[in-house]
Amino acid sequence: MPTPGAFFGPRSDWSRVVARAQAQHGVVSAEQLVALGMSSTTVSRYRGVGWLHRVHQGVYALMPLELLKPSGRLMAAVLACGPGAALSHQSAGELLNLLDDRRALIDVTIPGRSGRRRAGIKIHRSTTLVPGDVTSVDGIPCTTPARTILDLAGVLSRRRLERVLDAAEAEAVLDLNKLLDQLDRNAGRRRAAGALRRTISEHRAGSTATWNDFEERFLALTRSIGLPDPEVQPWLVLDDGEPAIRPDFLWRRERVIVETDGGKHHRTRSAFEADRRRDQRAAAAGFQTIRVTWRQLSRERRRVGRTIHAIVSRASGASAGG
Repeated sequence: MPTPGAFFGPRSDWSRVVARAQAQHGVVSAEQLVALGMSSTTVSRYRGVGWLHRVHQGVYALMPLELLKPSGRLMAAVLACGPGAALSHQSAGELLNLLDDRRALIDVTIPGRSGRRRAGIKIHRSTTLVPGDVTSVDGIPCTTPARTILDLAGVLSRRRLERVLDAAEAEAVLDLNKLLDQLDRNAGRRRAAGALRRTISEHRAGSTATWNDFEERFLALTRSIGLPDPEVQPWLVLDDGEPAIRPDFLWRRERVIVETDGGKHHRTRSAFEADRRRDQRAAAAGFQTIRVTWRQLSRERRRVGRTIHAIVSRASGASAGG
């Protein structure tokens, strides 16, 4: 088989193509190939002999598509949408570690209102996207955390948006001033702007950062029965000279702790003993601990809700009377 230089010219030129693709997670656009000296005829030849593999119209990988990593597919989607395009919405949220996005579609926002459809890409057109709204994450153009959060406010439920804000706080990328700037510049986006304004005014970012679906379902239960939000995974010093503990949920004033016991982490003998030791320490300090299993939360949700409501409400009345 001929070498790339047989069609392209000096091997050093092909090396420039390889270097460019390597900097872009294995993909390169047709415009970039032309800028590197490759004609459209040569591109067709390279595709024919298997040196270029079409990802999208005008975007190619230097390896078979089954070997292209997820980051390469994200980069290819951005390149396919043209200058000024950036990964956005759920796809940007996942790249920024703000949420888990398991969809096959890739979200890309482009400036203006034009742009062709692309298979596998959900294109969002925006007249308010400016260069300052775009950053680079591992070399991939991506909307900034503030712009991403605004975009997500238009497509996520209230609770999922709260979790995004919690994650942004944990990642140290939450900037209230930048969020307010996004709201000012995007006042015409009523659904997104309204949802974000309400959430940041009513929710303290980082206060309900659940770690798994079990904890998330329990928090949803406490809200459905009208209880105030407990603290989630807080540190609690018991003043007994031993290390602080970190319960799953805590109503501090009422001195009530709830532990969500998933089987995976609580079946071992050492975990069982550690759990009981912690419960004893909490009880000695005046805290009541309730343990809820996944089976109970799934099959006896109403009963669990009544029990938790009764305990917390009684404790609240006792603390108010005291």
